[in-house]
Amino acid sequence: MKGCVQAYYRAIAILLLLFTGAILAVNLLTPIEDFSESENRMLQQLPKFSLSKLLSGKFASEFEAYLSDQFMLRDLWIGLKANVDRGMGKKESNGVYLGKDGYLLQKFTRPNQGDVQDKIKAIQAFDEASPKLRKYVMLVPTAVTVLADKLPHYASGGDERTYSDKVRRALPDRIRWIDVYPALEANKDQPIYYKTDHHWTTKGAFIAYRELGRSMGFTPKYEEDFTIRQVTSGFYGSLYSKSGFRHVQPDSIELYEPKEPESLTVENVDEQKSSDSMYAMDNLAKKDKYTVFFNGNHGLIRITTSSQEKRRLLVVKDSYANSFLPFLTPHFSEIDVVDLRYYDGDVWKLARERHMDEMLILYNTTTFFEDPSIKKVGGQER
Repeated sequence: MKGCVQAYYRAIAILLLLFTGAILAVNLLTPIEDFSESENRMLQQLPKFSLSKLLSGKFASEFEAYLSDQFMLRDLWIGLKANVDRGMGKKESNGVYLGKDGYLLQKFTRPNQGDVQDKIKAIQAFDEASPKLRKYVMLVPTAVTVLADKLPHYASGGDERTYSDKVRRALPDRIRWIDVYPALEANKDQPIYYKTDHHWTTKGAFIAYRELGRSMGFTPKYEEDFTIRQVTSGFYGSLYSKSGFRHVQPDSIELYEPKEPESLTVENVDEQKSSDSMYAMDNLAKKDKYTVFFNGNHGLIRITTSSQEKRRLLVVKDSYANSFLPFLTPHFSEIDVVDLRYYDGDVWKLARERHMDEMLILYNTTTFFEDPSIKKVGGQER
């Protein structure tokens, strides 16, 4: 009998080792991905080893993130875990809350104070190098702050506003701060954020655009100046994929098309492609339908318009700007759009060579604090 028990446990141990080995082998053979389309974010790559990173613990944390991001069938496991958690009454999965009225809300993670200071210094350094360039900063609060009433009763909206205010107070007065929180909060009963995605809707972007106009000195358009067209009602966004929560309704995407026709050219400088539209309508058939705006994110996009205004604008941004930019075309003759996650050039050199008059830094708060690429604006490396 004792021999049978030992044989049984030995067989279980062998099967477990074989299973673990198979998982490791498949992971090694699975191609490393740079970007998650479902989560709309860059994935952790294999970190470079150094003794200092090992001693500080940074290498271990980066390697753990690498294993998590590159694990095979990651989306499937996330979905299975979310279903189990939901069955147990939990309303948080992978940093996403299941809120009221079907809203998925991304949890705000407090940033490292040293990292925040590095980003502030980068913006300050750029400002000092370009004193004649008028600058504006818009850090957009995410839904977890504006729609805090949608959160589960035990959850907190976090400290987005607190950390945004720290950045605002640290920047020199000559950099204009565009606070869109009051306007968004005043309209929170309207669909200003997607329910399944981390972005604001076109409606939310429009509200912020009107706030920017007041600060920049141009007269913003009214909703009556646009034909508002729903182009899809089947959008499942990044928070749907990240959380694994599946029993929620999809979002719709709307485009604000000016009633007065305008001609423009959109040039993807890196890929040397151009178009006469800001919308990639074919992408509505893809998973990430938000890429209908400018076909997603690119290092450098150049928009040339038919506007009689002779102002030139440089925008340094994340993907929140993609649905925001179309509102700016009546007010600027040229708009250069830089996404530092994909752009390796010198931003100040670009602004000087392109004779830019103004610069807008537009990020959602979470991306600003989580993504290191903004440091490149001041010449710092990732």
